[in-house]
Amino acid sequence: MSTPVLDSAEYEPDTEARRYTRRDRILGWTAVGLGAILVLSIVQSRTGTTELLSAGTWRGTLLVAIPIMLAGLGGLYSERSGIVNIGLEGMMIAGAWFGAWAGWMWGPWQGVLFGIIGGMIFGLIHAIATVTFAVDQIVSGVAIIILAGGTTRFLSVVTYDAETGGGATQSPRIQDLISTFDVPVLSKWFSDVASDGIFYISDLAAILAGFTTRMSWLTLIALLLVPITWFLLWRTAWGLRLRSCGENPWAAESLGVNVLRMKYWGVIISGGLAGLGGAYLVVVQAAIYREGMIAGRGFIGLAALIFGNWYPLGVAAGSALFGYADALSLRAQPLAVHALLLVFAIALFAFAAYSLWKGRLATSIGLGALGLGFVAWFWFSDSVPQQLVAALPYLVTLLVLALATQRLRMPAADGVRYRKGDAL
Repeated sequence: MSTPVLDSAEYEPDTEARRYTRRDRILGWTAVGLGAILVLSIVQSRTGTTELLSAGTWRGTLLVAIPIMLAGLGGLYSERSGIVNIGLEGMMIAGAWFGAWAGWMWGPWQGVLFGIIGGMIFGLIHAIATVTFAVDQIVSGVAIIILAGGTTRFLSVVTYDAETGGGATQSPRIQDLISTFDVPVLSKWFSDVASDGIFYISDLAAILAGFTTRMSWLTLIALLLVPITWFLLWRTAWGLRLRSCGENPWAAESLGVNVLRMKYWGVIISGGLAGLGGAYLVVVQAAIYREGMIAGRGFIGLAALIFGNWYPLGVAAGSALFGYADALSLRAQPLAVHALLLVFAIALFAFAAYSLWKGRLATSIGLGALGLGFVAWFWFSDSVPQQLVAALPYLVTLLVLALATQRLRMPAADGVRYRKGDAL
């Protein structure tokens, strides 16, 4: 008798109830998103700032969010296979270095390819350590970050000299970046509507104008990876096998899944996506590799993964949120950041009302008090310190994770050491 093998059609039927649940969830999150934009629109009109919902801010949000999203998607593949990957930061460093080197040598698209390969190499090292030798996954991830930093410094020293324009801490400048384009018809139409000054409608149009104007081809490819990831992991037998390894690898093993192979796939793909995120910073934004340029984006990608509850669309939403905060800080708009204090207060009041509805009185009181604190800060000040503006994306990361922890469910066997033939 042949060994039964997991099949997505048999184990996850797309019943009418599942379709309705999914549709309700999509409609609910759409309503939340539109409501958040309405709040931003109201605050913007009352405070006099123009940057909360400008096309430039949202174009910057897209540029900043894509590397974070790619790191988060990389973490999704790894952790859905059961391997914690805090080494995403190191894999992004490797992707940025190899992307800059190949981009300098041959061109930006070759830089993209070598960036992916560089990330996959460090993903393979992480997989060998954690899957084959069962090294503690956190320790291995930290080691990957240290190894990537040291390796790229060594490669820079032996590869670049003064004549190339590079050095120990940076690469030569890439001559050409990946080209950009405006989405035909839509870009101009959204820009025209945004300039009409219609409350809320123009603000929505400004967001869409930011997403359809001067978009890089690599940005488009990165955005397409979100539905591709959803399809691979939730609509194919391969994805079901990968996810089963993150939920119960011994049960998956008993059904004929090669758990070790699937875990290797998950971690190597994770490294490739993180490397793509690092290469994106070079071939789309900076045109050069500089030591320290990743600046914690791998860790923020992990935060986006947790915020998104280990789902692709959630990762994209979390990345957009953190990217928005970073874009505001990079555009150096103190008035806009000051207006965000009022946005934070409204969000906290909304969470307080939700907690009260769920019967969590103590949580509701705490969130309400914190919201009042933000209102008082906004009311009795005219600006926020520049240091706070620079730290805004990291503060938003902490605040969102603190509010989102109660609804999260990580893969059941995420971080669990697996040995073939063993049992819990």
